Amino acid sequence: MLTRRRFLVAAGQVAGVGLLAACGLRPPGAVPGGGEEADDAVLTARPGSGPTGSSDALPRTPGTHPLGLEADRDPLLHVPPTVVPDVPAPLVLVLHGAGGDAAAGLALLQPLADERGLLLVAPASRGATWDAIRGSYGPDVTVIDRALARVFSGFAVDAGRVAAAGFSDGASYALGLGLANGDLFRRIVAFSPGFVPPGASPQGDPLVFVSHGDGDDVLPIDRTSRRIVPELRDDGYDVTYREFSGPHTVPADITREAVDWLR
Repeated sequence: MLTRRRFLVAAGQVAGVGLLAACGLRPPGAVPGGGEEADDAVLTARPGSGPTGSSDALPRTPGTHPLGLEADRDPLLHVPPTVVPDVPAPLVLVLHGAGGDAAAGLALLQPLADERGLLLVAPASRGATWDAIRGSYGPDVTVIDRALARVFSGFAVDAGRVAAAGFSDGASYALGLGLANGDLFRRIVAFSPGFVPPGASPQGDPLVFVSHGDGDDVLPIDRTSRRIVPELRDDGYDVTYREFSGPHTVPADITREAVDWLR
């Protein structure tokens, strides 16, 4: 089984199921499936030529807007002041950590998005965390696909500058979804990931940025990024890796470096 489709935190290397549950990881002995459910990680939305007639109701003014796709936990779109609907812009899918929401996803990059002209699309998981963290891909992928399709219909998006980013469980999900859709996401940013969820056959050759604090007691670095990064490199991915002195967080200088790297 391909490295990116196996559970990277082995049995006996974590202190029991309780820690795993708190981190959103699978319990010891869990085997990520391949099979049909892996295809559920595949997204169909792709950038087009710009605004279409079907996108008339999509907010295009600067600021943060709900997309109107879900009655509960609706995805959010953040439009920086410099973005013009018919001029190709970079776009980042931003994914919150466990227990978060769309606003928490936006908070990862929003200050710098305005500065750098990044469109941000922030979905919210249907449950307490993303579906593939505790099971298989499903409803969260559906919402993400619909959100991206809606934004792609309303803005000209630079197909070469579409990225996925996330923190904690969102970072794990960004890796799994990003590798399965590497022909869409040309870059993946994973702030303090826990593992790489199983996904469909890898597509494309996305570049990867990973950061992790050496004092992280939620997703300890020795059991996570220090294992994930070598495995990704062994699989041929170009990985930029930054360790920092600190806990389960994203320091401002790391965020800025990641945004610079996205450019």
